[in-house]
Order: sequence, then structure tokens, then C-alpha cells
Amino acid sequence: MTRNSSDNAYLLDNQQAEAGERFAALSALFDPSTFRHFETVGVGAGWRCWEVGAGGPTVPAWLAERVGPAGHVVATDIDTSWMREAAGYEVLRHDVAAQAPPAGGPFDLIHARLVLVHVADRDQALRSMAEALRPGGWLVVEDGDPALLPQICPDEHGPEQELANRLRRGFRELLRQRGADLACGRKLPRLLREAGLTGVEADAYFPIASPAASELERASVQQVRDKLVAAGAATDEEIDRHLANIAAGGLDLATAPMVSAWGRRPVRADGDGGGA
Repeated sequence: MTRNSSDNAYLLDNQQAEAGERFAALSALFDPSTFRHFETVGVGAGWRCWEVGAGGPTVPAWLAERVGPAGHVVATDIDTSWMREAAGYEVLRHDVAAQAPPAGGPFDLIHARLVLVHVADRDQALRSMAEALRPGGWLVVEDGDPALLPQICPDEHGPEQELANRLRRGFRELLRQRGADLACGRKLPRLLREAGLTGVEADAYFPIASPAASELERASVQQVRDKLVAAGAATDEEIDRHLANIAAGGLDLATAPMVSAWGRRPVRADGDGGGA
């Protein structure tokens, strides 16, 4: 996952052990929706794809299988710790907001999930991705919108759910303080149009009461518990109680809505779409 330019600004450090658990939970929650959007734009054999802020291996691996030996997939992140064993795709350390696009373009598909929400210079990152597309190429951007669903327990019917929602408010305040745009998702269609893309569409998805959502919450809270305590958002005892409530399986936990938006770089006037 790409982050703000200062490593210390990023709340969920990829170097921590919980990062791998979070990546696994995020994949279980959102890969099916992401792959559905890839099907929508028609990813196929021979395509050249750039996976931005990949974090883990599941999305670039799916793309590599789909484009086959005639295609090419490059997966980039500011921290590639969880992509050491690449199979069929290239892995590069890269900051989308500060560096030129990687070699291998122009691209038929560029995809970024949970990237712009954490990037300080979002406009520059989006411009870089849009300009790296071939004419007719697709940009698919997916980001959460925590402000659309502030509660992690939408059915706040008891003290366990109230505690979960209070900790979630503290977690989101930590994100906000570090520059995360908690309303990023809803802006994506407009941002893609402003970047010059055409045929822009979007939808949103969020699961409720998924085991993977519980695992994501457990790993996230474990990863930031010291910061939650330091900020006065919760005590160690409250965090232990919340983790026990998750383990007991009685919380119907939701994720922030994941807004997916996609659009194409316009084809030149001579009709040259290039690429696949």
C-alpha cells in the first residue's frame, strides 16, 4: 500500500507482523469485487498492467495469470515486504506520487486499491496514473469511504457494539491526523473525470458480518493499540475486552464502503487505441 511521503505518517506500517494478516483479510473481503471490475473492463491476454500500491501478491498474481506470457504485470509499492515471491509479475519499490511511472507502459490497465486515501499528493498520483495509460486504456481506482459508514457495528444494540464503535472513532481520528481522506471514495468519479478519463462509472461494496471483517478488525486494533491508548481513545483493558468480543463471534462487523471507479483514457482523434 502506498502511503504519505513521511514513513512515520502512515498509521498501518507494512513492517509490522499484523500487516500480513491485514493484507490476507483485505484480499478475502475485496478481491472478488476487484476481479469483477477487471472482468467488466475486459482484462485479457497480452495486456500490460500496473498494480499500484499492491501490498500483497493476490491482485498482481490474478492479473499475471489473466494476461498470460504475452502480457506484462508490474506491481509497485513503497514497501514490497509482502511481495518477495513474485510469480509471473515484476515487483518494484515505487512511490506513485513522487516518481515517474515504471517502465513497461503505456498500460492497458492501471489499478490502485486503498492507495489514494493515504497519499498526501492525491492529484499528482492520479495524474501520473492517467498519463501512463495507453489511449483507450483503463484506470480502476478503489478506495474506502469511512465517512459514509462511521460505525463498524451498524446495529449498535449493546455495550459490546458501543465499545467497538467508540474504538473505531478513535482509529479513524488517528487516520485523519495522519492525512487520510476519510471521504476519498465518494470523490473518485469526479476525480477520474477531472483527470481527463471518459466513460466513468462507479459502484460501492461493503460486507457486514464477514469472518474476514472480524480478522481485519482484530489485526488493525492490535497494530495500533499503543497509539489508541496514547491518544486517550481507549484503555488497554477496553482494547482487551474488544478483542475478546471479536473472538467470541458475537459482533456483526462492517467495513467502510469500498468505492470502485473506472474510466478510460480517450482514444486519439485518429482512432488509435494502441495496446490490446
